[in-house]
Amino acid sequence: MSDADVAEILKLPPEERLRLVELLWESLAATPAAVPIGDAHRAAIDEELSAHRRNPDDVLKLDELLPAIRKVK
Repeated sequence: MSDADVAEILKLPPEERLRLVELLWESLAATPAAVPIGDAHRAAIDEELSAHRRNPDDVLKLDELLPAIRKVK
């Protein structure tokens, strides 16, 4: 994609640019294994997974989490 292509996309109205973002996201979500993960992200995922495996009962259940999320609004 050229800089000119990007410039043309950026001229689109917000609704059309948002639709493009949605289409791009859907295309990436269709093949998640093809999306590269950076080393820092992979390390963070591995660290969280290790912590969960060490203490699998240290989690919040959905009915505990939702009220806290709703209070943030």
